[in-house]
Amino acid sequence: MPRPHSPRSSGRKPQRSSDYRSRQSAHEYELEVLGGLEQVAATELEAVPLARDIRGLRFWYPGDPERLNRMRSAVAVYRVRTWDVPRPRGLLGHQQLGELTEFLREVIAVGGHRSFRISAAGKESAVMQRLAEELQTALELPYEPEDGELLLRLRPAPNEQGWEVLARITPRPLSARVWRECNMGGGLNATIAYAANKLAGQRDEDRIFNPMCGSGTLMIERALMGPYAAMVGVDISAEAVACTQTNLRAAGRQIEVAQIDALHTGLPARSFDLVLADLPWGDAIGSHRGNAALYPEFLKEMARLTSKRGRVCVITHEIKLFERVLEGQQDWHAKELFQVYSGGHHPKAYLLGKK
Repeated sequence: MPRPHSPRSSGRKPQRSSDYRSRQSAHEYELEVLGGLEQVAATELEAVPLARDIRGLRFWYPGDPERLNRMRSAVAVYRVRTWDVPRPRGLLGHQQLGELTEFLREVIAVGGHRSFRISAAGKESAVMQRLAEELQTALELPYEPEDGELLLRLRPAPNEQGWEVLARITPRPLSARVWRECNMGGGLNATIAYAANKLAGQRDEDRIFNPMCGSGTLMIERALMGPYAAMVGVDISAEAVACTQTNLRAAGRQIEVAQIDALHTGLPARSFDLVLADLPWGDAIGSHRGNAALYPEFLKEMARLTSKRGRVCVITHEIKLFERVLEGQQDWHAKELFQVYSGGHHPKAYLLGKK
């Protein structure tokens, strides 16, 4: 089993903003986040320079939209504009349609979208179909109802005075990380991994262990956050190890990954300060019966591998099982970090500290 390996620096210089983008005036935006991660996203948003008039996940921003694309807790960022029309049919008026077209052209100039789609109540209605046809002609972009890159959401304005259009500023969701070249069934949503890492705490001196690393999401999201002393990941599956290595290369990070059973690593006691674990949920990976045996052994082995003040960040959908196992052990006390809605599941994240 390899010893934890210190990271190599790989600072990437951000691309220079175009003159077009730098001249943009302030526009209104809104973040889309997974249910349960609103506060994590709000905290990240508060740290964005120039963001102003922040109301929850809605805000005004005069800067380069490319900066917003670097947000890691958001599923997507939308530019927003409201029209004073009583119904969506009003957007087909000559003036409104011209304004909507110009609004979308500005978004496309930033994101480079090659197609569009509409998400709205009654999107199959004659009005919505007519709107799609008009935009297809005006924008010279194909309308692809299922897979269009420029996602448009139409909905009543919050004050119920008019309708607003939200245009996603990137062709793909921000949660679809550019480094994710390999996907595995049951893979963790990257925004959940970001939130777990953020709330577990970032310490430059941490020696980090990622057991059952899968496609490497937790490791990579932590590595992209900043310095750490060392990091190593393991998985019993050769396919998972290869997948993680593919994603690590795409992310420009060098982290030691080995095909080893996480509960039998052969590493000395107190090798790590932080464990990041997305435990099997018992559906896509593992089974409830298998987890009933795995979870107690996992907690026991992590108690051995972590330092005196070590901590363990756990994500699981097997909530009742995990909390029952916690009650029956003497090594850890637990704090719930968040519960999130993702893909039909409601996993929780916990931070464990030694008693």
